[in-house]
Amino acid sequence: MNADTISDFLADQRDAAPEELQPLVLEFETLWERKLWHQLTNLLLEFFSHPGSEPQRLQFYQQFISKFADKINQLKLVDLALKAATQCKDNNERVAFMNAVATKVDHEDSQDALVFATIAVARVRLDMEDLDAARKSLDRAERILDGFDSVENVVHAAFYDTNALYFQAKADFGSYYRNALLYLACIDIKSLSPAELRSRAYDLSIAALVSTSIYNFGELLLHPILDALNQQESDKWLRELLFAFNRGDLAAYDVLAGHVQSNPLLAKHSRQLREKIYLAALTEAVFRRPPHDRAMTFDTIAAETKVHPDEIEHLIMKALSLGLLRGTIDQVDEVAHINWVQPKVLDKKQIENMRLRLKEWDSSVNQLGNWIETVGQDVWTA
Repeated sequence: MNADTISDFLADQRDAAPEELQPLVLEFETLWERKLWHQLTNLLLEFFSHPGSEPQRLQFYQQFISKFADKINQLKLVDLALKAATQCKDNNERVAFMNAVATKVDHEDSQDALVFATIAVARVRLDMEDLDAARKSLDRAERILDGFDSVENVVHAAFYDTNALYFQAKADFGSYYRNALLYLACIDIKSLSPAELRSRAYDLSIAALVSTSIYNFGELLLHPILDALNQQESDKWLRELLFAFNRGDLAAYDVLAGHVQSNPLLAKHSRQLREKIYLAALTEAVFRRPPHDRAMTFDTIAAETKVHPDEIEHLIMKALSLGLLRGTIDQVDEVAHINWVQPKVLDKKQIENMRLRLKEWDSSVNQLGNWIETVGQDVWTA
């Protein structure tokens, strides 16, 4: 495409653009003629980010940007391509388009752009419900990412978000939970709409509860995204349920049990949730005790966890196998000797209990010091 053809194309696109975008299109030709690629790229990104540019993006990419694609920042080129791809007529055209972009940026000095484009291909494959192909693209992206010392947050964010979607589709709730949290760590959550904040907070909460590998919700409980569940009355119960699990509050769980049954996924895993709250109650009962008083009889554990006495040994063994507790079981005397409990996020009540324990420890230290001073008085005098 020669200069005259470029000028004609831009003139047509300027006339077709919304009035507020026409000055940008006019500036494109000036920057292109002066070969100011950096400034032109940034202006194109501004144009593509405007909702009014949607009908023109694909044409702009194919007939204008592609002519100088190798002269601009390759990561930004992929960003422009992603925005243009939204105008493809279907997923088949979209995946072919993004595969071509990935091939275009597959150079030694633009591997971050290759990863970005490869992740985009995986995203479309997920939309097409082709999970195996999506996994292959994600694995390829991950292998390249592992070789980087550093990479732009936008690339990591895209990887973790797409990986989370893959695991969500596979019903692998633990992996979804971890990748979704990593995605949130890569972005400014203020950039998310209220609807998206609510959706992500809801999905993360459900995944944390039904996962068979997550028994500590600390990262989620401390994350500001959880506040999105306070915006609607219909969501508040889910936030309360997470905190009930965190403190092993069986009474609160029983109050919220009706909501559990109203959610199909939670209802499906209701038996697992009941076991999970029992484990939480057990770890909380151990946590409340000072380290020197963690030899607990089965009867004591049954009273504090509301678990049938015949199931106590199984409950303790489950907690030990999951790494929630460390210790031994005396099966003859029916006593559990616990020497470690998994740390967790504390609410105000739990912090108060810790404060009381520290006061008790301080008092014990003072008593020991006074005893040593008393019995050793003759030695000190000598």
